[in-house]
Amino acid sequence: MVVVTVAIAVVTLVPVGFVVVTMLQTGWDVLGPLIFRPKVGELLANTVLLVVIGVPLCVALGVGEAWLVERTNLPGRRVWAILFAAPLAIPAFVSSYAWVSLVPSIGGLSGGLLIAVLSYSPLVYLPAVATLRRLDPALEDAAQSLGLTAPRMFGRVVLPQLRLAIWGGGLVVALHLLAEYGAFALIRFDTFTTAIIVQYQSTFAGPAASALGIVLTLLCVLVLTAESTTRGRARYARIGSGASSPAERRRLGHALIPTVTAVTCVGLLAVGVPMASIARWLSVGEPWAQPEILQAITQTVLLAVSGALLTILVGIPLAWLSIRHPSRTSKLVEGSTYLASSLPGIIIALALVTVTIRLVPALYQTAFTVLVAYLIIFLPRALVSLRAGLGQAPILFEEVAQSLGYSPTVARARVTLPLLVPSILGGAALVALGVANELTATLLLAPNGTRTLAMQFWSASSSLAYSDAAPYALLLVIISIPTVALMSIQSRKRTTQ
Repeated sequence: MVVVTVAIAVVTLVPVGFVVVTMLQTGWDVLGPLIFRPKVGELLANTVLLVVIGVPLCVALGVGEAWLVERTNLPGRRVWAILFAAPLAIPAFVSSYAWVSLVPSIGGLSGGLLIAVLSYSPLVYLPAVATLRRLDPALEDAAQSLGLTAPRMFGRVVLPQLRLAIWGGGLVVALHLLAEYGAFALIRFDTFTTAIIVQYQSTFAGPAASALGIVLTLLCVLVLTAESTTRGRARYARIGSGASSPAERRRLGHALIPTVTAVTCVGLLAVGVPMASIARWLSVGEPWAQPEILQAITQTVLLAVSGALLTILVGIPLAWLSIRHPSRTSKLVEGSTYLASSLPGIIIALALVTVTIRLVPALYQTAFTVLVAYLIIFLPRALVSLRAGLGQAPILFEEVAQSLGYSPTVARARVTLPLLVPSILGGAALVALGVANELTATLLLAPNGTRTLAMQFWSASSSLAYSDAAPYALLLVIISIPTVALMSIQSRKRTTQ
């Protein structure tokens, strides 16, 4: 199993090796002038400002929404709990399409921040809800008995307990912003990822694209390092059962009407505008008459199922080694998968393009290469679910089965594997959702003739054929709904200690 997992790690580290080899082969004499030029400075400013401003805004909105749902008397809390997570079912490039078709002048940093905050704040909201749901209310009761007002109690008691949710959600948002292409390309907001795509299309992974890719990779590593060093090592798990009663809800009082107005505006901007725009363009002409729709659905489903199956099969031995046989090797192997997946899809695609053309030309633009890209990008999604499932499957059950005469392999297959089914299905659903919405790697690696929903949507929307793009946008939203609903339900489950 160690040999298998190390081989998997080597494959996932191909993009990292590509960046390093590119730096060595190109040489600083060529890379230096390409990196230190005004255009790169403009891209760096746009990308850094997008992350530095966008992440705190997403954190503020996500934590605020979680607090309103879990700790206040906000009317219709169950409905709002669903609506706050709903933007995840709308891909960012679909939201961008809706806004640019409604307001053609939208663009620049302000437009990018609008799309980013509306699309990615649920990535902070969901872990914040999960943390508040499991937080011992005795802490807040004690703070209130000591005379702390609601704002001071939130800042001194609740907010520190949300540290992991904020840091984790903020990291995911930052990596999404660094990797996002379609949403910002539609509003003509230049970032490193959009510039790399343009350079690739004009020079086929020439030195300029490589130089931009190196800077983007360094930004990703910088974000990962910053999150790791500032996360802290404080313990947030309580010892003992804690209080079983639900937390007391704070009355909004005079702030009720402004709060309801504010969350209604957020819901309309994040969900209402995209869905209204899609409905509007669906009523223009005959968008459903396109013959490619059925083919796009079929190929999207095939790629999503194949990508999810491959990722789960690869993820099981990695998760097994990490949980059942923890060691320095298992930690290094697991860490390598997270490092590789943190790179933007465009870097991973460029790496696989270069490797296949130079070493195995027969694999260039094949379904196999596309699936490998999906594996590298989405493996952590499967690992998170699989590790949680294995951690909750007692090894004692296997030992009992072996004492009854079953071999270790049979015992694992008949006892442990059925316990992992929910985790396997959850991880597979998350990977399938990611594959269905993935755009950049698919554009670069897919075989000729491939038509996924995301590719067809991008082809139509980038040509300003908004009516033709509407069916693909709606189908992307529909296939995203089950996974987002599952994530929302899981985040709101209470745990017993």
